[in-house]
Parts: sequence; C-alpha cells; structure tokens
Amino acid sequence: MQAVLVEKVSKSFNGHQAVDSLSFGVAGGSIYGFLGPNGAGKTTTIRMIMNIIRPDGGRIEILGGVFNSLTTNRIGYMPEERGLYRKMTTEKVLGYFGAIKGLSSSELSRRVPEWLERVELSEWSKKKVEELSRGMQQKLQFAATVINDPDLLILDEPFSGLDPVNLDLLKGIILQKRQEGKTVLFSTHVMHEAEQLCDRILLINKGRAVVEGTLDEIRGRWQSHTISAELEGETSFMKALPMVTQVNTQGKRLEISLVEEADPQEFLQELIGRVGVKAFEIKVPTLHEIFVNLVKKTDA
Repeated sequence: MQAVLVEKVSKSFNGHQAVDSLSFGVAGGSIYGFLGPNGAGKTTTIRMIMNIIRPDGGRIEILGGVFNSLTTNRIGYMPEERGLYRKMTTEKVLGYFGAIKGLSSSELSRRVPEWLERVELSEWSKKKVEELSRGMQQKLQFAATVINDPDLLILDEPFSGLDPVNLDLLKGIILQKRQEGKTVLFSTHVMHEAEQLCDRILLINKGRAVVEGTLDEIRGRWQSHTISAELEGETSFMKALPMVTQVNTQGKRLEISLVEEADPQEFLQELIGRVGVKAFEIKVPTLHEIFVNLVKKTDA
C-alpha cells in the first residue's frame, strides 16, 4: 500500500512555479527521502500533503484516501518552522501536544516521561522551553511529533542544528519506527543523512523530479569516472594519458579522474607492465556527488 501518493501536483506563488507536475509514491513501512537544494519545492510539497496549502492541480492521497479528520491523528508532522511554546515546561509541552492528538490522561502520564527519557531530556522536564538549547528543542519537537505513535511520520529537515550525538539518537528512533511498520517521509538537503536511512530517494530541483529510486538504482545509473589505486613504481606517465584528466594523492593511494568516455579496464591495461598494481577500485559515486552533478545539469 502507498502511504503517500502524489500525482502530477503543481503549485505556483505570484507567478513562481514552486512545484511542477510532481509525482511520487511512498510505500507503507518504508523510509523515503525527499531531497533537493534549498528552494527546490520540498516544504511546499509537504505542506500540500498535510493539506496546509492546496495544490493548483493534481491529486494527493494519504493513508489510502484524502486528508481528513480521521487521518490527522495517524500522522506525525514535524514542520521546518518549529512550534514550541517557549514559556511552557518541557513536560507540559509534550503533554499538551499529546492531548490534542487524542491521548488520555493515563496514556500521557506514561508516555511523557518515556519520551523525555528516550530523547534524553528527563533532567530538563521542569525547565521552560526557552531555557533549552536549540538541539534540545529540536529533540523535544521530535518527541511531540511521535508521542501518539502515528502510522506516518512527515519530517521537514528533522536533523537541522543537531550535533552528531543527537543526530544519531534521532536516526536510531526513526530506524526503529520503520521496524515497527511505520512509514517515514523526511526532507533534507544533506545527502549523507539519506544514504544512511532511506529505502528510496526522490531528488527534486526547481519543483520537478530529477531522479527517483533506491540508492543502488540511482548509483547504477550514474557511471563513475574516478579510480582509486595503490601503485608501485613511477606514476608520472599517467598525466600524459589522453583518458586521464586529473591525478590526486590520497595517502598511499592515488585518485585518478578519467574522461567520461574512458573504459576503466582499458586504463588498467595501461598500468599493467608499467607499475605494480596493488589495489585498483572504481569509486562508487556518493549521493552527494550525484546530487551536485544532477542539480548542475537541471540548472544549466
């Protein structure tokens, strides 16, 4: 089942096309990365999914139907603009958000301390939100998003401003939610976050889909032109080879960039007999590298 279905959705503001005939589906029980540079249309799309703004055209289904009051409490939404009440204490904020999501007093008495402990804020339960650091407020906002155990989490830049320790903490919770059968859709412009978490990825730019698929599928479409090699002997001859564009030293290894039409196996044959080849590896492009190249192409 598709937990989220977006079909040919468009939205413009004052003549600016923020989202342009965008289509994608998020399978239930998966983590789906919604990626793109700042201003690509990610937040606008999420707000349309959440029925905060209406699309100019297209169709959106969420949890098997249109967004309505019955589905609201099955969704946990963490907006890019955080919405915590600064004068309330940490535990009262969690209690408030849990109550408006339909949790009873008995459920709140159990879940509030559980989630404060889970996001490592138990010692701050009596502190006002304004006394918390930015990272603590981020964790509190996340806890408020998931306190009612929603079937679908929609997170807009959930890791912004977190240090590495708290980043790993939230990532661990998100992975556990998938193990519990929950669905997670999250937006980010930081590629390594998506590499570590996502089952499928959609990259958009200027409101349009650029590439979609699993990380392996996307990498498979993007041929690498970089070789990592550990060689013995004089290697200066490589710079004169027509297939080589650049040679960089990376510790004991050389990183060799080839022209696009070059065959790595032909390059290997050029090396054999001239130098000793201790290691030879075609570098798998990172999602960041693919992202940068695809965005450059769509911007051109």
